[in-house]
Amino acid sequence: MSTDHTENIRALLKKAEYSSNYQILPLPSSGSNRLYYRVIFSDKIIPSSLIASYNYDVSENIAHNSFTHHFESIGFNVPHIYFHDDSSRYFLLQDLGDTTLFNLLQTNYDEAIEHYKKVITDLVDFQVDGIKNLNLDVAYPVREFNKRSILWDLNYFKYYFVKPHNIDFDENLLEDDFEKFAGLLLTADMNYFNYRDFQARNIMIFENKPWYIDFQGGRKGALQYDLVSLLYQAKANLSDEVKQLLYNHYIYTLNEKLPGSKLAFKKLYPSFIYFRLMQVMGAYGFRGMVQHKAHFLQSIPLVIKSLSGLLQKSNIGLELPELSNVFNQILSLDYKITTENNSGLTISVNSFSFKKKGIPIDITGNGGGHVFDCRSLPNPGRIAELRDYTGLQKPVINYLEKQKEVSEFLENAISIIDQSIENYRKRKFNNLQINFGCTGGRHRSVFSASKIAEHIKSKFPDVTVDICHFEI
Repeated sequence: MSTDHTENIRALLKKAEYSSNYQILPLPSSGSNRLYYRVIFSDKIIPSSLIASYNYDVSENIAHNSFTHHFESIGFNVPHIYFHDDSSRYFLLQDLGDTTLFNLLQTNYDEAIEHYKKVITDLVDFQVDGIKNLNLDVAYPVREFNKRSILWDLNYFKYYFVKPHNIDFDENLLEDDFEKFAGLLLTADMNYFNYRDFQARNIMIFENKPWYIDFQGGRKGALQYDLVSLLYQAKANLSDEVKQLLYNHYIYTLNEKLPGSKLAFKKLYPSFIYFRLMQVMGAYGFRGMVQHKAHFLQSIPLVIKSLSGLLQKSNIGLELPELSNVFNQILSLDYKITTENNSGLTISVNSFSFKKKGIPIDITGNGGGHVFDCRSLPNPGRIAELRDYTGLQKPVINYLEKQKEVSEFLENAISIIDQSIENYRKRKFNNLQINFGCTGGRHRSVFSASKIAEHIKSKFPDVTVDICHFEI
C-alpha cells in the first residue's frame, strides 16, 4: 500500500468499480486525526459525490463500521458505507454535504432550534433503541462507561487543562475528589447507548433532516451525558432559555418512551454537566495549548463562562473541596471571549517570559506573528533598586529610555512591524500578533510592548490594539 492517501483512494475507487472521471478534494481537518476527502464524479452518476476517509486506528474503524450497519438496520440517519479496503483504514462513505447543525445555528437560528428538537427526539431513540442488539464487543476504546473511563477524562482535565494553566492544588486531595465524583456518576443507570460526542458539529443537515456522524466512540452508559454534550457545547453558546426549552423537550420525550425515568435523570443531571465541562476543558487544553489549534482555544472562555453559571445555580452533588478550589482558580483565568472582527485590523501586543509560559498562542486562527527577543537588552532585573518594579513603572522606564541598545532595538522592531501593518491593512486582514519576550517577562518585554502599542495607536489610529502583559 502506498503512503500517498490520494493514490490509495484511487485504488479503492477502482476496486469498487466507480467511474474513473472524478476529482479528489481534501476536506478541512477536525479535532481528530482522521482525514477526509470529497470525491466528485464528472459523469452523471448516482451518487454524484462521496466521502473518502482515512484513519490509521483499525479498532476504531471496526467499531464505526459495525455501529453504522446496526443503526442503518433500525432506520437511523447515519451515512451509508459504500466500500472499505482490506486493511479497514480507507472507507468510501455517503456524502451529506457541508451543512452541520452548528453552521445552521450561525446562519438561521430559528430553523436550527427546530432541528434541535428533532435531534433530541432522535437522541432518545439512539439511547434507548440503539443499544438493543448493538455489538459492544467491538466498542472502542471501552464497551461501557465505567470508573476507569471516568478517571481517564478527569485526569485528562487535570493534565491538559489544570496543570498547563499553573493552577495550584494538592494532587492527592484532588485524586480523592475524583474517586468520590466517579462513584457518584456511576450511581446512574448505565444501560443505554452513550454516543459520547453528541454535539452540533457531529450532526449534518441533509435533505432538511438531521443525520448523525462520529458515533464510533460510543459505548454503554448513562443518558445524561449526551444531552449535556449537546446543550453545553461551548461554541454553540445556547442561551439558558433555549437550554431549558430543549431540556424540557428531552424530559417529555424520555418519559414517553420510558415512563417514570425522569426523576432519576434529573437527580444526576447537574453532576454530568460538571463532568462534561471538565472533559471538554481537557480536550480544549490538549487540542489548543498542545496542538495549537486556534478554534479550541477560542472555546476556552466560553466553557469557563458555562462553569461560572453552573456554579451559581447547581452544586456538583458532593463535598469536593479540592476540586472546588480548582474551579475557583479556573474562573479567575484571564481569557477574553473573541468575536469575529470584520471592521478592520486588530493587533494583539503581548509581553511574556521565555522561561515561564513561553510565546503566547494566537487564538485568532491567524497562526501567530512577530516574536521579538528582548534578552539581549540591558536587564533592570539585575539592578537591585529596579528589580521590584515593572516595565510600566517610572524607575524602569527612565532606565531603559537612556539605553542606546534599547532605542536601536525598538527602531528596528518598528520598521518590521510598520511594514506588516501597512500590508495587512491593504489586504484587509483582521488579526496580527506581536510578542516581546524576556527572561522574567516583567521589565524589558513589558517596556517594549508598551512602547510599540503606543506607536501603533499613534501612527495607525484606525487599527484596534489589544495589549496584554502575561507576567504582571
